[in-house]
Amino acid sequence: MSLRIVVTVKYVPDATGDRHFADDLTVDRDDVDGLLSELDEYAVEQALQISENSDDDVEITVLTVGPEDAKDALRKALSMGADKAIHVEDDDLHGTDAIGTSLVLAKAVEKAGYDLVISGMASTDGTMGVVPALLAERLGVPQVTLLSEVSVEDGTVKGRRDGDAASEQLEASLPAVVSVTDQSGEARYPSFKGIMAAKKKPVQSWDLSDLDIDEDEVGLENAYTVVESAAERPARTAGTIVKDEGEGGKQLAAFLAERKFV
Repeated sequence: MSLRIVVTVKYVPDATGDRHFADDLTVDRDDVDGLLSELDEYAVEQALQISENSDDDVEITVLTVGPEDAKDALRKALSMGADKAIHVEDDDLHGTDAIGTSLVLAKAVEKAGYDLVISGMASTDGTMGVVPALLAERLGVPQVTLLSEVSVEDGTVKGRRDGDAASEQLEASLPAVVSVTDQSGEARYPSFKGIMAAKKKPVQSWDLSDLDIDEDEVGLENAYTVVESAAERPARTAGTIVKDEGEGGKQLAAFLAERKFV
């Protein structure tokens, strides 16, 4: 038997960089370096663990929607151990929101063929966390989201979802969509051998026409959610300095009480 896993990943601006909005209030990607979303690394890791623990032949495909530089995110996932990659790139995708992105991903997943889709719990830039559920709805398959543990056995995906008051054991029949949290297991570092091997792994490039998607279904002008305004975060102001000359404790207590911290 064989198991086809598609891992959806995103190329995001480096959170440690100086990020800005462009004139159209989308993220200015030319102003900051990008990388594979950290939360998606956990999804790649879980796909690799499923493969390592399976008696079936497992094929792992990583899929991203993004600009030319998004191939860097795919190469990182391939160097971790994924088998092949798909890059959906089209100028008309600029400004596409989560709803439009889920359409593109669904079409790409269907075209690629799949038994299980694994996603991170959210992207580290938009942090909406809704794409896995939207994707499952478009594909018409079960969703099991926010898992901190996941496994596949006998055509069933199983996992544990940890909440504030309890943990749930969940399962769904394949095909299905799951998302995993950052508690699912530390993602591995690519080895030198993996980095070199990634250069030879296939990366397919598709555009909207390959997926039979019209340009009026995606893009900023057709987005259901948009940024209406944005302002720079105020600069940090100097803090209050308390000089302890015997009354420092009282001054600190008064400062905290005035701001209702105590």
